Amino acid sequence: MDIKESLKGQYRASLKMMRECVAVCPEDLWVAGEHPRNFWRIVYHSLYYTHLYLMPSEKEFVAWGRHRSDSRILWDQPAVEEPYSVAETLEYLDFIADRMEKWVDALNLESPETGIPWYKNMGKFEHQLVNLRHIQGHVGQLSELLMARGIETTWVGKS
Repeated sequence: MDIKESLKGQYRASLKMMRECVAVCPEDLWVAGEHPRNFWRIVYHSLYYTHLYLMPSEKEFVAWGRHRSDSRILWDQPAVEEPYSVAETLEYLDFIADRMEKWVDALNLESPETGIPWYKNMGKFEHQLVNLRHIQGHVGQLSELLMARGIETTWVGKS
């Protein structure tokens, strides 16, 4: 079994599920939710950390060109910023999806360190599993919000 190919398949599946949540989200739901847990912000938070955690370390991370510093945070932020649009968010998702395989190939999954200072006592491979769980946790959250509106989303086991 090729671990990196398995990781890529799960990242593709997770990003495909996230894409569907974004694509089918009604306009009013996109900005709904109690700040800072608005639908759009949950999506951006998930994408930002997916991108960051796919890097060998925090030092190698370069934020997406349209990144706004506090948009990634789901806690204690003043509600003053303009939401990212669906189109902008899908652009970021595509940015990640288009580069994900190259990023996974560059990872040293044998490294005993994550390269992310707030993740201690964990190696890079386990950190990738955490990253996938993080994406899927938020996909589940978004899917529930959509289901409450009568909008079903599709489970993707492997892509």
